[in-house]
Amino acid sequence: MQDLVDELSERQADDIAVLDISKVADFADRFVIGTVASERQMNAVVDALDQRLAQKGVHARRREGDSDSGWVLLDFNDVIVHLFGPEERGFYNLEGLWGKTAPIVRYQ
Repeated sequence: MQDLVDELSERQADDIAVLDISKVADFADRFVIGTVASERQMNAVVDALDQRLAQKGVHARRREGDSDSGWVLLDFNDVIVHLFGPEERGFYNLEGLWGKTAPIVRYQ
């Protein structure tokens, strides 16, 4: 999981947050959430995550959304990465929805 956070940070994602949902959800242990400024940055982050984790034999089992929608979800089994544009991050407000029952750790 730290590899995911490091890669988001190295690719200049903003407001990186990790939510521990293990006690309230059975489909994953953590959400890693980051905000990106553009479609180009979104694509760069997704590619970098895929490459970095593939080197460790980890591959996303699902991908939802695309860069032009302002939201991409990458499902790495126990960890789900959500990348948002700034407006989409506020609209979906995952920290608000899950943060009442799941601890949040913020980076940056």
